[in-house]
Amino acid sequence: QVRLVDSGGGSVQAGGSLRLSCAASGRPFDNYFVGWFRQAPGKEREFVAAISRGGTNTLYTDSVKGRFTISRDNDKNTAILQMNNLKPEDTAVYYCVLDRQRLGPAMADYWGQGTQVTVSS
Repeated sequence: QVRLVDSGGGSVQAGGSLRLSCAASGRPFDNYFVGWFRQAPGKEREFVAAISRGGTNTLYTDSVKGRFTISRDNDKNTAILQMNNLKPEDTAVYYCVLDRQRLGPAMADYWGQGTQVTVSS
């Protein structure tokens, strides 16, 4: 079993930055792809970004390209989502996800508890 703890959310003004962290335990971290999803009030959960096991390949949804960066440190069992130039439409609960086989919107094996990001205009 994998346990994920999401942290780093908060409230910022538009144009600000936040750094989300996902700490994993329970299984070898580098066996898994890592992704971030988000869910805004009244909307379905959506894919945000993902990174391959070794960190060489990344994938982003179009709305965050150039503003968000996903990274991972396999020695520390941690993944980071650096979010810059935040916009009000980025407001959502953000979830870290690990998946053994899938990289992208279909990722689903293990989920963090979520961390709230609120961006005010």
